[in-house]
Amino acid sequence: MPFWHTDRMMSTAPQPTRVFLFLQGPHGPFFYGLGRMLRAAGADVWRVGFNAGDRAFWFQPSTYIPYRGTVDDWPDTFIELLEAKGVTDIVLYGDTRPIHAEAVKAARDRGLMIHVFEEGYMRPYWVTYERGGTNGHSRLMDMSITEMQEALALSDMEAPLPPAHWGDMRQHIFYGALYHWFVMFRNGHYRNFRPHRSLTVTKEFQLYLKRLLLMPFQAIERRIATARIRLSGFPYHLALLQLEHDSSFQMHSPFSTMTEFLAEIVEGFAAGAPKHHHLVVKAHPLEDGRVPVRRELRRLAKQHGISHRVHYVRGGKLAQLLTDARSAVTVNSTAAQQVLWRGIPLKVFGKAVYDKPEFVSEQPLKDFFKGAARPDSRAYKDYRRFLLETSQVAGGFYSARARRQLLRQVVDMMLSPEDPYDAFKSGTSAPRQQLRVVN
Repeated sequence: MPFWHTDRMMSTAPQPTRVFLFLQGPHGPFFYGLGRMLRAAGADVWRVGFNAGDRAFWFQPSTYIPYRGTVDDWPDTFIELLEAKGVTDIVLYGDTRPIHAEAVKAARDRGLMIHVFEEGYMRPYWVTYERGGTNGHSRLMDMSITEMQEALALSDMEAPLPPAHWGDMRQHIFYGALYHWFVMFRNGHYRNFRPHRSLTVTKEFQLYLKRLLLMPFQAIERRIATARIRLSGFPYHLALLQLEHDSSFQMHSPFSTMTEFLAEIVEGFAAGAPKHHHLVVKAHPLEDGRVPVRRELRRLAKQHGISHRVHYVRGGKLAQLLTDARSAVTVNSTAAQQVLWRGIPLKVFGKAVYDKPEFVSEQPLKDFFKGAARPDSRAYKDYRRFLLETSQVAGGFYSARARRQLLRQVVDMMLSPEDPYDAFKSGTSAPRQQLRVVN
């Protein structure tokens, strides 16, 4: 008997107009809340779970389908499931992990609607919702600024400003730790499960727990390091790091490790930057120590004789460091959106939705550090407004109030026959919510 066989499948009742099949989502209860609202709208909703962490956050057993097979068996089983349930839409978080990449391919071949969620391109105040793919697979990759400006001519709404405080980083880390706890201690029914990342589940759980416990102490360290940099008086350039295991870094960049990126940045800075300028390397807010970033940075700085000019800052908010930064470099971090919003010169190395010639430098790295050209701020403001009118939805995945705000808007977007970009161009998209402070 197939793994997805249920009594409900034998029903002779007419199939609903839309049948949504959920795969893996962000840690926590967001996907369950989303599915519940889609059911309230008249759709049928199913959830495939691949481990005990997926099961823990789906609170309707009758619509939960446990997948206990192997990765090799997944593509054929997924196709069988699509046909048996009459699936019209698939919903997933990120489109690059192996099980999702196979699902997207099969769904696209069958003309199904593919709903992809991701952390916001304007994070942390918005969530990304697109059809077909995100990041390097996004439709934005092929859109010009001119196309966006033509669409914006149909709307005179002002783009919303971000709130002063969003406040779901602790919830993000908490749900991550809880998810990995279930996978580590309650995964007996999913013996074929293999995480899409290289670390073991036990190690992932330990790192999440360590990060959660050390947050207050690391915040103090970060404030001290930031204050020293801002009070020092030297000009500085920012290098914005990402998580080495993040899909955007692994799938849409020329580097396989963060050390490779650091090596290129430190070498370019040493060769091109004025001798009185400094380099500030800022870690990702969720950096958990699995990669020895600080140690590698010290080694590279010493190798190039610039140890006294290179500084490391743990995660946290970027705004304070951007205030006085001369330029910024990154692989393809979404933090670059804050750089461009402030009109600071930017250079990127990977595929990114904001990599447009109007505001991302094409100078060689050595010349960029010597004197970078500023971005076209007017073009960027149009680009930002276009995103906030289309694929960027106010809210978040982790805190309860942020989830509620996100659900108010995104369910109607999913039920629309048009994707966010086409809906905006045709004038059928709903007005965007004004952001509220969410604690």
